[in-house]
Amino acid sequence: MLRSYRYSNWDGTQEFPELGADDIMAELSDDLLSYGDLSYALQRLMQRGMTGQMNPRMRGLQDLLQQLRNRKQETLHKHNLNSILDDIQERLAQIEKAERAGIDRRLEEARQRHQEGQAAEQAGAPPKLSPEQAQKLMQNLESMASKNLEFLDNLPRDVGGAIKELSEYEFMDSDAKAQFDELMEMLKQRAMESYFRDMMSKMQSMSPDQMGAMNQMISDLNKMLRDKILGREPDFQGFMDKWGGFFGANPPQSLEELVEKLQRDLAQMQSLLESLPEDLRRSLEEMIESALDDETRQQLAQMAASLDYLFPSSELKNQYPFWGDEPISMSEALKLMEQLQKMDELERQLRKVQPGSDLSEVNEESLKELLGPEAANSWEQLKELLKRLEEAGYVKKTRDRLELTPKGMRKIGQKALLDIFQQLKKEHFGKHETADTGASTQREEDTKPYQFGDPFYLSLEKTLMNAVKRGESEGVPIQLKGEDFEVYRTQHLTQSATVLMLDLSLSMPMRGNFFAAKKVALALDSLIRTQFPRDKLFLVGFADIARELSRETLSQVTWNEYVYGTNMQHAFMLGRKLLGRERTQNKQFIVITDGEPTAHLEGDRPFFAYPPALKTIQETLKEVRRCTKEDIRINVFMLDRSRYLTDFIHHLTKINKGRVLFTTADSLGQYILVDYLSNKRKHILSS
Repeated sequence: MLRSYRYSNWDGTQEFPELGADDIMAELSDDLLSYGDLSYALQRLMQRGMTGQMNPRMRGLQDLLQQLRNRKQETLHKHNLNSILDDIQERLAQIEKAERAGIDRRLEEARQRHQEGQAAEQAGAPPKLSPEQAQKLMQNLESMASKNLEFLDNLPRDVGGAIKELSEYEFMDSDAKAQFDELMEMLKQRAMESYFRDMMSKMQSMSPDQMGAMNQMISDLNKMLRDKILGREPDFQGFMDKWGGFFGANPPQSLEELVEKLQRDLAQMQSLLESLPEDLRRSLEEMIESALDDETRQQLAQMAASLDYLFPSSELKNQYPFWGDEPISMSEALKLMEQLQKMDELERQLRKVQPGSDLSEVNEESLKELLGPEAANSWEQLKELLKRLEEAGYVKKTRDRLELTPKGMRKIGQKALLDIFQQLKKEHFGKHETADTGASTQREEDTKPYQFGDPFYLSLEKTLMNAVKRGESEGVPIQLKGEDFEVYRTQHLTQSATVLMLDLSLSMPMRGNFFAAKKVALALDSLIRTQFPRDKLFLVGFADIARELSRETLSQVTWNEYVYGTNMQHAFMLGRKLLGRERTQNKQFIVITDGEPTAHLEGDRPFFAYPPALKTIQETLKEVRRCTKEDIRINVFMLDRSRYLTDFIHHLTKINKGRVLFTTADSLGQYILVDYLSNKRKHILSS
């Protein structure tokens, strides 16, 4: 039966297995080893995101921010703000055209009536006006028409200036006057819309009564804001009982919410003004000023000052460089400013995200609206990272920081061990053999006849075959005898005590060696815990001085960037004391370093010199001799080959007979673990 699969674009409805705590720890391990800081490692993970084998990509904060920036650029590249007054410019042109036509019409009608009056007078009809009065009236009308036409000829070409001039102009055409009044009503609504967006969307036109109510509402609002500034208790509920109908179906529930909402509306208009060319901005400001009466302008200015005092909006006001071609109206531009404001706010929220911080401060509705369902899904996964690690017992929160638990430490060590053995397979170092935790022997693949005392790892297949070959059994059941039993050969695993000495001097990270060395320390610790639990592993870090490192904090260990020196003498001294408490005969040092000794102890204080002082080399070799007398083998893994280093290693191996491997950061773990495992096995010869 053939299976069929259907692939489709992500639309937010597909379900995938969730990223587990183990996946997250695997992603964290390298950064945790490199920087030794759990919070920083989590921060880097949240920044870059991650990909699971069976999971869609969990996009990181960097991707979300980049998508947000792209969306913003698309918006800016699309629209042309220079067009926001085009519709008003067009209406003004129509008004001017109507006025000119009306003037011509009135002149023509007046001239016609004047001629008709003259004709009636000649026919003997009594005149309505005397010839002098009729002539005077005609001259006045022509003079007025001439002045108005001259006014229209000199009308400013910018919208704001034209509206300001026309607001004081006496129209001669009633239709043109009606059109201009309608335009002013619309502009008044748009001006108020910049202060009260939700309110004005429900008021398509403002009657004088509505405008009066609006002014009273603003007056009451200013009183409430003034009470807040002066430390008095504002009557917010009383205000909302009286004016709540102005604020739509979801009115603010507190004064703070109302203040923030109004300030955001104001910031949108301010951002629009800041984004316009200077001439267009000035024109829009004049247009708004002309649309409002003096009392309203004064009330709104007072309100804006109070809002800015209670809720500073500097972050909300931005200048946006539009350079698209698509025309846009003023109402559409204000909605666009609202959208850009949401983008800016969401970007600020995402940039503030830190592990352990309050992630609820990110507006998830805006994130989904602006970036889509896939981004919202990634954000949900990002929010769950820390929670899943805590639930799995890998991390814990202390008073002011995040810490790995012992379980988390073991997990990091297992990941380091797995990484190294995967490299062994790729590089053909050979098959890595594993054993059950705590066992003192390990099974081989070849077999031997069972002898008393052998571990009873029975090869059932060969045991049965031996019984059949004897020929004493016909059919089943097969009769077994003692000589039929065949078991797998085993290796005896020796018990040992090891001190891993880790160079923490500044040269290690500068040469790119510290991460690999630290990873090996964790891997070796994990190897001993899981496969050789009877062994002892001590960890010693050394720079200008040496100190014992604990398993619990190993993943957080970092180099010492404030001191100079590679004090092997103190490291050998401390390691020798640690091994002195162990009874096993197999004792060894594993030293990982990239430099020769450049420091030693004089009393309780370190002495540093570079190039290395002769006394430093002598004091270090004295400790090497003491280690040799106590049967401690010193194995050194060198990550550099300087002349001073080569000379020192020559003297060390001559005294101790240990091994030295010159290696690189890439192959360091392979050499150490293969070497450690090879020294754990001693074959038992069987006849």
